[in-house]
Amino acid sequence: MSTSTSTSTSTSTSTSTSTSTSTSTSTSAIGQPASRVDGRLKVTGRASYAAEFQAPNLAHAAVVRSTIARGRISAIETARAERAPGVIAVLTHRNTPRLPYRPHKGATDPAQGERLHVLQDERVHHQGQPIALVVAQTLEQAQHAASLVRATYASEPAVLDVSKAGPVLPTQEKTDQGAATPPQTRRGDPDAALAAAPRKVDQQYVIPREHHNPIELHATIAAWEGERLTLWDKTQWVHNVADEIGAVFGTPAANIRVVSPFVGGAFGSGLRTWPHVTLAALGARATGRPVKLVLSRREMYYGTGYRPHTVQRVALGASPDGRLQAIVHDGWQETSTYEEFSEALLNATRVLHSCPNVSTRHRIARLSVHTPTYMRAPGEASGVFALECAMDELAAQLGIDPVELRLRNEPQRDEFRNLPFSSRATREAYRLAAERFGWSRRNPATGSMRDGRWLIGWGMATATYPMNFAPASARARLLPDGTAEVSTASSDMGPGTWTSMTQVAAETLGLPMDRVRFMLGDTRLPRAPVHGGSMTMASVGSAVQAACRKVRQDALARAGIGGDIADVGEAMRRLGRPVEATESAAPDEQSKGFSKHAFGAVFVEVAVDPDLGETRVRRMVGAYGAGRVINPKLARSQCIGGMIGGIGMALMEHSVVDGRNGRMPNANLAEYAVPVHADAPPVMEVIFVPEEDPHLNPLGVKGLGEIAMVGVAPAILNAIHHATGRRIRQLPATPDKLL
Repeated sequence: MSTSTSTSTSTSTSTSTSTSTSTSTSTSAIGQPASRVDGRLKVTGRASYAAEFQAPNLAHAAVVRSTIARGRISAIETARAERAPGVIAVLTHRNTPRLPYRPHKGATDPAQGERLHVLQDERVHHQGQPIALVVAQTLEQAQHAASLVRATYASEPAVLDVSKAGPVLPTQEKTDQGAATPPQTRRGDPDAALAAAPRKVDQQYVIPREHHNPIELHATIAAWEGERLTLWDKTQWVHNVADEIGAVFGTPAANIRVVSPFVGGAFGSGLRTWPHVTLAALGARATGRPVKLVLSRREMYYGTGYRPHTVQRVALGASPDGRLQAIVHDGWQETSTYEEFSEALLNATRVLHSCPNVSTRHRIARLSVHTPTYMRAPGEASGVFALECAMDELAAQLGIDPVELRLRNEPQRDEFRNLPFSSRATREAYRLAAERFGWSRRNPATGSMRDGRWLIGWGMATATYPMNFAPASARARLLPDGTAEVSTASSDMGPGTWTSMTQVAAETLGLPMDRVRFMLGDTRLPRAPVHGGSMTMASVGSAVQAACRKVRQDALARAGIGGDIADVGEAMRRLGRPVEATESAAPDEQSKGFSKHAFGAVFVEVAVDPDLGETRVRRMVGAYGAGRVINPKLARSQCIGGMIGGIGMALMEHSVVDGRNGRMPNANLAEYAVPVHADAPPVMEVIFVPEEDPHLNPLGVKGLGEIAMVGVAPAILNAIHHATGRRIRQLPATPDKLL
């Protein structure tokens, strides 16, 4: 077994282990595989998550949810619940104060429509909608009393069958650069080019609804002190929670403190402020006591969003030598009747492969369901699945190697926006991943490779995700003892924000990592953007770098010490008093002249049991051009997590929705299958393609959290076809579809 102590272009779960170099005697922190600075807190149980905070005289809440998908509450009986032991209050639409629900649209909220107004009227918009809240002395008492509430409904016809929904154009769609673009785009004459193309693929691809299943349940503790409210909440964006709850209750966001130092996974489920946060605050206000509300696993399937059911048509036209002549990509997704959720489903198609004639159309289908939300690699993971499966079908029809087909259609610039790429490492990613995988040994004939009775298949796909950069702020404070405190309101749901930000701060300040204390997850700290969209290191990291650079310069100037290698610790000892600086970072105008994306390639080996239809992923290699890598150990961990998430998407994840009433019978971890250790392949290799891109952000990073999942599902499905000759176009590829 080898041990690496420096930035490596590749690591493998089967052959190598990265360990951290000592950072206590070095200030070259960026690029080092440092272990998590918060790791000891987590493994010893001293890291506090939302439901673990304590408040004096804490009460507990349970939610009563609707059992119909659409209609109104004609009667609700709460007397038995109110008389139950320990019950403090029972809130319904009949006795809950009318809340202002002032306008508020965070960047992660649907741009069109109005969020659910919880307990404000008798209307029911979806199965599982909150219709009552019970607050009691203990959780068990609250849950028991909630089971005693009885509601009578006047049901109305609900639209629940996605196959019968009529998709329509959304009002607008967000692009990867943050501006609005029409849901329909066209360049050239794709219809005529498709009709004239000598070779064609025209297929439909379906992705079922998928749910986030983070290990930490969503939870909120709410405590009022007069007009001031403190929320301990599981969230990926503390300031957005303050803004939303302030708008709901008609109180200034400055009066609301949101605390979320540790997040036990979220994958997009914590991007929005869901109704349970409002319910916790309502319960606390009604009882005059702090109230804790923790959603059950089943409740999260009805209350915190999901990856929407998606139907896509991809048509490709090509010349006999594999040059793309036409791409038509038409996709639609489910949304609720009260909000238009629309994600970047087709953005990758507009930039990934060179083609003169391209048409994209994105539509939504309004159903009697609650609003979907972003799930890891939102839009790109779904859209690239369809596109890259279609590319594999085209390669097979043409008799061209799948890698070679993509190389023949590699664009020189962003043909959609007519801009140069700031950098594009796709060719190098193909080369490095293919070499490491051994792709040249692939027999292209389907069913030709075996291992005993197992059918072996090799497949690949391209990956891409935009580089996002949003305004962010950070504060750096140097203390007389030569240590530093650096803070920002960003979150950390697991990628290692605590650690990577400490590395950026340490290197910029010229201090060892163990002399830097990093703080996050509190609205009292400088404002940060949402912890999602692979933008945290680009945005918050650049702000941390700016704040640390400024405070270092100020300290050295005040102490009369000059030079790039001057000792900031000596400067602080001379000064004998703290020095502080708060700085912000934001995209500059010059960078807008480039199309900025991370690119990669994923290669997969599967084994399929011909009798049982069971598919096992045996090997996976991913190569990524993602700009500068701050911490290769954490970055590799992110990629491994994304790869395993892609296995779930390809082979098992599927929320079953009852078309009669909108209920989900598999809303639990017993029947909603997610990949576990036994499903992870024994060999998972990650290669970071060296990239220096001066057009991105001050740190030169692109982000890795999302791209690592993009391309995995189509690579697996393409490998299954190579093994069996069967094309699976509807996820997941469960055994019944292969038998």
